[in-house]
Amino acid sequence: MNNIFHQKFSIPCYDTDAAQLLKPVSFMNYAQEQANCHASVLGFGYDDMVTTRTAWVLSRMHIKFLSHPMWRDIVNMRTWHKGPQGLFYIRDFKMTDEKDEKVLAVATTSWLVVNMDTHRLVREAILDEGSVCHDDAVSPACEKIRIPAGIVMDHVAGHTVSYSDVDLNGHANNAMYIVWSMDIVGCDVTLGHPLKELKINFNHEVRAGETVDLYLGGTTEGEERKYWVEGRIRGNETSQVSSFVVEMTF
Repeated sequence: MNNIFHQKFSIPCYDTDAAQLLKPVSFMNYAQEQANCHASVLGFGYDDMVTTRTAWVLSRMHIKFLSHPMWRDIVNMRTWHKGPQGLFYIRDFKMTDEKDEKVLAVATTSWLVVNMDTHRLVREAILDEGSVCHDDAVSPACEKIRIPAGIVMDHVAGHTVSYSDVDLNGHANNAMYIVWSMDIVGCDVTLGHPLKELKINFNHEVRAGETVDLYLGGTTEGEERKYWVEGRIRGNETSQVSSFVVEMTF
């Protein structure tokens, strides 16, 4: 049984920022593609799931950058699933440097299985226990993000979901939420202070043409800067629905 899925690759220039560091969104894109590849090997990838009109939905993610990979670095990336925890299925990731296996980044993700037609959760077991690996890259699993009561969340921008945001499922790729969040924090922070940690909760899908209002709040303690970003979908004139919440530490 292939409990741990492994890939080796070189960081391309288009996945790095002005400092030649790997962008957080690029790490997330790698992770999602690797998760699908490993799930396919184990018999519960996209093509397997669609036959029963079910799909994996990423619900939460927690990433820790211990040492940022750079352009042209050769890295090893591994993933494994840890089986069910309550409603969620947990999958972890680890990225290491090829030269000395120094740990560069680790992550844990929480997934749900939903019916593609009804959007309801599917609770039946779909995993072979023999495929589970109980090693922890990050522990515990990502929790629900709660914005501290004293943090003022200011409306910064509205983003209308367009072609570049939409994935094969017809809604905004959840990696784009990280792009929007990094953008509204601003270059003074994101280019001058590498991201150390990111947590994100995905609360509601957003489709092409819908507008997401982006709210930002933050605090500074010494050299550490922490920001929260919430995306809210415009419902009617008096209500909004939370699409996602991000917590970032620089």
